[in-house]
Amino acid sequence: MSAAVGATIPFAHLMPGGLIPAALAQATAPFALPGKEDLIVLNDRPVNAETPAHLLDDRITPAKYLFVRNNGVPPFAANIDPATWTLEVSGESAARTMSFTIADLKRLFRHYTYQLQIECGGNGRGEFVPPASGNQWAVGAVGCPEWTGVRLKDVLEHVGIRDDAVYIGYYGADTHASGDTSKATISRGVPMSKALENESLIAWAMNGEDIPHMNGHPLRLVCGGWPASVSGKWLKQIVVRNQVHDGEKMGGASYRVPCKPVAPGSEVPDEDMCIIESMPVKSVITYPKSGIEHALGGRLGVRGHAWAGDLSVKAVHVSTDFGATWQKARLEKPANRLAWQHWNAELDFPEAGYYEIWARATDSRGHAQPMVVPGWNPRGYLNNACHRIAVQVA
Repeated sequence: MSAAVGATIPFAHLMPGGLIPAALAQATAPFALPGKEDLIVLNDRPVNAETPAHLLDDRITPAKYLFVRNNGVPPFAANIDPATWTLEVSGESAARTMSFTIADLKRLFRHYTYQLQIECGGNGRGEFVPPASGNQWAVGAVGCPEWTGVRLKDVLEHVGIRDDAVYIGYYGADTHASGDTSKATISRGVPMSKALENESLIAWAMNGEDIPHMNGHPLRLVCGGWPASVSGKWLKQIVVRNQVHDGEKMGGASYRVPCKPVAPGSEVPDEDMCIIESMPVKSVITYPKSGIEHALGGRLGVRGHAWAGDLSVKAVHVSTDFGATWQKARLEKPANRLAWQHWNAELDFPEAGYYEIWARATDSRGHAQPMVVPGWNPRGYLNNACHRIAVQVA
């Protein structure tokens, strides 16, 4: 918010939740985030914003269209100096404690660039009934930029990993929304098997440029295919643990779902909740924009992306009759592992009227997207129901 109004806000801790500052309310342009274009702001304390589906049409998500997800308050941009930024690697299962500047990381380790898909665990939350608490994301809390950095495993192996290591956790420079500096905002992590994958990066660049401030500049983790909450922003510390990391938002209902299906609205004990790991198969229609008019008799080209967490997508189908019949789309291979895959199809319409185009992806293990919202859970995670758009044929 400070970045948006161009100054610090001394009494920010007293601002009511959801308040739009008068300086922005009086502006002729709608509320916007620096470096972002046309994102839908869901919350301003903390700042969270998603991308309309039709703006996700690029093969590589541009910085201006990458969603923003915060659990707390980002460090003030003017106080960030990449030249002095340090990352500490420590923990009970680290052989030693070491600190690295960004220059150290660039000098000591080989650089890698991967296109990696990240998605908020609550993407699609707005469709759950009864409603789940949290930002009511539609489908736009997802993106697939190119990330450049060093492999997390190279840094961990340089520091040394003890035999009892089972998990890593992270800590960032963002602060708690309450203003209490003794409280951690979010501190999540992944098992060692995920941390040691080739594609798990400590990144300083996105699409060949500095990572945008709201997406974690100057340093962040990127663990593609898992909920984006494990890809810590404004990265300051990595801890190597001999147990499942117990940082903030690793317990309770945070980024966890019932281990077994439950009835909608149920209260689920903590011990019956499981940590979200690989995200489910999903797709999005990025062209055309929902609500367009189309002339009867002409074919309509449609396209989008599909992804499947740690897996790949083996097929995408589209329907114009509410899922009664399906047409196979053309599907491309990913740019690399954990990148989304592009698909396209051409559709005919038998007569004038209102249509919906539905997209359904199937992963490499044969799991397909459901046509309706999947199993309810207290926080509204993992909604991978078919995306659909409206078309008026005249």
